[in-house]
Amino acid sequence: MRVLLLTTGLLTLSGCAGLPAPDPTQAWIDLDSHQDTALQALEVDEKAWADRRYFEVQPGNHELKVRYQFAVEPSNIGPDSEPLWRDCQLNVKYKDFNAGQRYQLQTGNIGFRPWAKLYDQQRNLVGTGQPAGCQRT
Repeated sequence: MRVLLLTTGLLTLSGCAGLPAPDPTQAWIDLDSHQDTALQALEVDEKAWADRRYFEVQPGNHELKVRYQFAVEPSNIGPDSEPLWRDCQLNVKYKDFNAGQRYQLQTGNIGFRPWAKLYDQQRNLVGTGQPAGCQRT
């Protein structure tokens, strides 16, 4: 699993150079993942999104679905345990995406529970994610 996350991370880093220029008539949502985690764009308004690295949406109300993979460290399980990997989906709703604005979606976890937060360009929290299901990997 670590190899998968490392490979995904390296592909994401190498793919950053190939991101398209943001369309000024749409809102851009960057995905912020951390070391030993993977964050991927899945759907916009229940329709598959082709590029896993970001979202770009028309102004207005939208629901984003992301895939977040992370490890629950042994300190949360027991001292002699191996990390348990989780593969989760989260839904983030926001009703006021604005054209030409950049947003950032951050994820993390508290133990086995994932969270997601959506920030606008001024770093104001504008939305939170709701877990849509998790499984062990």
